[in-house]
Amino acid sequence: MTTDIDARVRLARDIERGASVLSSRVVEAFLNVPRHPFVPAFYRWEDGAYRAQSAGGGAWLGSVYADEVLVTEVDDAPGAEVGGVATSSSTAPGLMAEMLDALDVRPGDRVLEVGTGTGYNAALLCHLAGAGNVTTVDRTAHLVEAARERLGADVAVVRADGVHGCPGGGPFDRVIATCSVRRIPRAWLDQCVTGGLIVAPIGNALGGGAVACLTKLPDGGAAGRFLHRPAAFMPLRADGNAAAVHDVPTGGRRRTSVVGARVLDDHGFSFWAGLRLPPAVVRVGGGTLHDPTDGSTAHVDDHPGRPSTVTTAGPRDLWQLVEAARTTWRRHHRPRREWFTLTIAPGGPQLVSYGAPGGGMTCCPL
Repeated sequence: MTTDIDARVRLARDIERGASVLSSRVVEAFLNVPRHPFVPAFYRWEDGAYRAQSAGGGAWLGSVYADEVLVTEVDDAPGAEVGGVATSSSTAPGLMAEMLDALDVRPGDRVLEVGTGTGYNAALLCHLAGAGNVTTVDRTAHLVEAARERLGADVAVVRADGVHGCPGGGPFDRVIATCSVRRIPRAWLDQCVTGGLIVAPIGNALGGGAVACLTKLPDGGAAGRFLHRPAAFMPLRADGNAAAVHDVPTGGRRRTSVVGARVLDDHGFSFWAGLRLPPAVVRVGGGTLHDPTDGSTAHVDDHPGRPSTVTTAGPRDLWQLVEAARTTWRRHHRPRREWFTLTIAPGGPQLVSYGAPGGGMTCCPL
């Protein structure tokens, strides 16, 4: 019979096989911290809805310890049997391991986590830094209450709007987010010590997210690079770019394009293209882009063996921006996300930059 210890050993091995070289301390954390107490229930997408999976048994335990994302709540309703919108999840352990490795947590480091969720990542941080050194914040009351019970009294589990970090807390040696943001909130920088590290997913409208690993600079800014692995996280609820889009207009002007909608499913390209689209643009469904600031919309229908059809509305053709991004991405030989840098000026812009091997620099504001 499979035990949770057996499952943890297999998970740790899978993490090591699927990642770049990891710190032995990070692997030990996954061996020592069980996942199943933090994921008593999860959901799978079946027949057009998220459906709760029955707990118990070897198959269930195997799923909990698989290296995959587990949806843990739907429609903001804890304990729901069926739902349509995922509102909380447990990140794939392999990605968690790479983020924790980049965070380089050492015993005694003061750590702030933004996005408590199930509490599993906070438990791993406790193993790395010591429970009394970890503060984790979440805006959802029932998630905070559940995490407090699972993590114990030594961990500071705070209900707060994550965009403000932990007001009155800190300073922290390490800051990590388990939710995506378009820009790094100023509070996270202010609450991090000089020389400290910030690891956070940067999301964009096209789903081409990437995890930034930044060092806090003496002038109050920060600089760093992106991890190589794509990362799609649920957005920070307070982030203005996370707002839902309704009543997207349909119809309009039609043309053809050799760039089809499926190009947006390429994580490398969607990261590049997302940097070149206006920050308010969102992807609605598979092949629709919408900018709520001026009502511009582009919808793309793919046709096997022939050019795609582009239908646009509003003052701008948003798909032209994607086509132009595709051209420059290929011209630069499809640069990888880990070749980009992110710099944050104190009180100023946040810029993603890429230096082409032949010279020249491409800079895009977040």
